[in-house]
Amino acid sequence: MNAPTTIEPALSVRDLTVTFDTRRGRLTALDAVSLTIQPGEILGVVGESGAGKSMTGMAVLGLIEPPGKVAGGEIRIAGRRTDALTEREMARIRGRTVGAIFQDPLTSLNPLFSVGAQLVETIRLHSDLDRRGARARAIALLKQVGIPGAEERVDHYPHQFSGGMRQRVVIALALAGNPSLIIADEPTTALDVSIQAQITALLRRLCKEQGAGVMLVTHDMGVIAETADRVAVMYAGRVVEIGAVDEVLRAPRHPYTQGLMGSIPALGARVERLAQIDGAMPRLHAIPEGCAFNPRCPAAGPRCRRERPDLGPEGAACFLAQAGDVA
Repeated sequence: MNAPTTIEPALSVRDLTVTFDTRRGRLTALDAVSLTIQPGEILGVVGESGAGKSMTGMAVLGLIEPPGKVAGGEIRIAGRRTDALTEREMARIRGRTVGAIFQDPLTSLNPLFSVGAQLVETIRLHSDLDRRGARARAIALLKQVGIPGAEERVDHYPHQFSGGMRQRVVIALALAGNPSLIIADEPTTALDVSIQAQITALLRRLCKEQGAGVMLVTHDMGVIAETADRVAVMYAGRVVEIGAVDEVLRAPRHPYTQGLMGSIPALGARVERLAQIDGAMPRLHAIPEGCAFNPRCPAAGPRCRRERPDLGPEGAACFLAQAGDVA
């Protein structure tokens, strides 16, 4: 009897640490970040600006530029360790094994070439198709992402598409190499709300159809609720809470997550002013001792100012959530 085949995670990150050497000394941008994404799963990564969300995605893509560097931990994409690869080796993986969708589609598309030419180039780079076969595949991808009249529009240029349609083209580019993992960094931020809903629904459908894992980086809890299966909440370069979307949104355990949820008005509720989290995200050179959130936390106790809590089995890096005791 054959042993069951084990399916590798689309992404496995263990104790990932990213540092920057500056005149102020070594700054830690990511501090022992760990997360896993299974094939066909969407993991939302959420937090304020400066929390480390995009930095995590860039580290996975191998796009951390000096003086930044991966100083510890490991990254595995579809079972292959990638954090120690050379730039040339990583360039072969980008597009084929991991695709990327960025916030502004205009920065991802070359205005001098038609979208078809850009798709054909990407497809041929990551497959054995000839130019005719690659063009047919490009048209099929445009249809798959919902571009009407794909046979004609394949020869149009980026400026001839609306913002929402350009983002669909970028998604087609990300799918061109049949990747195991897609990093989507704020893919709907620059779009109207109605278009945002279309793009998130498209991303979710394609993820399930293709079996690709998705890291969805966003600051929008509404996008997380509509799109993701699980959510990782980041603060000051660390994951402070992780779990199933329904559980985290319904009953957040970390005070920071509770603050994020408290700032979102409930439908039908009449409130004079929204709740807010006092203070601001600490700068990298001024991360406080103990729990990095303690200066802003209404429940912080002496232990929170002395020790930094690890992510517990219940999914929250908080002494209060772990034991009900912060004294």
